[in-house]
Amino acid sequence: MSPLRIPRRRSCYDPRMPERPRVYKSPALVLRQRKLGDADKILTLYTASEGKIDVVAKGVRKTKSRLAGHVEPLTQATFLLAKGKSLDIVTQVETIESFQGVRDDLDRLSRGLYCAELLDRFTEPHEPSFPLYRLLLDTLRRVARGSDVDTPVRFYEMALLHALGYRPELDVCVACRRALEPLTNYWSAAAGGAVCRQCRMGADAARSLSVNGLKLLRLLLHGRFDDVARVSIAPPLADELERAMREYVRWVLERDVRSAGFIDTVRQRRPARARAPQAPT
Repeated sequence: MSPLRIPRRRSCYDPRMPERPRVYKSPALVLRQRKLGDADKILTLYTASEGKIDVVAKGVRKTKSRLAGHVEPLTQATFLLAKGKSLDIVTQVETIESFQGVRDDLDRLSRGLYCAELLDRFTEPHEPSFPLYRLLLDTLRRVARGSDVDTPVRFYEMALLHALGYRPELDVCVACRRALEPLTNYWSAAAGGAVCRQCRMGADAARSLSVNGLKLLRLLLHGRFDDVARVSIAPPLADELERAMREYVRWVLERDVRSAGFIDTVRQRRPARARAPQAPT
């Protein structure tokens, strides 16, 4: 009897597979940029086809550069990229949506940069996900057009966590697994979601979570954005939601999100937009 043959695992490189062309095109959102040398910049893009990539925009810091106005953070553009030794190079770029209204308003800008930073922090390079590309694009449009700039961000946070496998537990207690009763429960990011009254002492850094707060977190997780947008959220409830989601995001990432501090700074300098003091139904 011939010995059992175990097929070899295919390596990442397969000479039979067609290589990516030397020059390729893709729509992309600019997540951030940083200086390189005297005239260049490294751009972090989230592309529709390649996922997150770093590319070089040569000469973009020169006053006569044709690329400069098309590579600002939060811009959606079509990029023509050439393969480089370490980083691909921007050869042409054409703006699709500039989101200038977002960049000209500090409230909107702070939320847009926060959402872009989350996608940057949560994803690895070259892992394509068109749904995540579309999620950020839709969120930027909602932040740009709506009077409420925070509800789109809460929906984005929950949708991003859910898509990447980090959804919090909101239906049962994370400790005892019993259904949560319609009364004040507790929230523990370290435990992974909501905690009942009986289990709160064993949960790390558990804070109270109101009935309406839990209802809205569930709506963010299971509902559509249009469903969430129809709910008028009183400022104390909006603060409760933001605090819970920030704690959870920080726990998953194991670091602070720098743009969250920018949101706080903008709030201190400019009064928050008024919200109708109506409890959710």
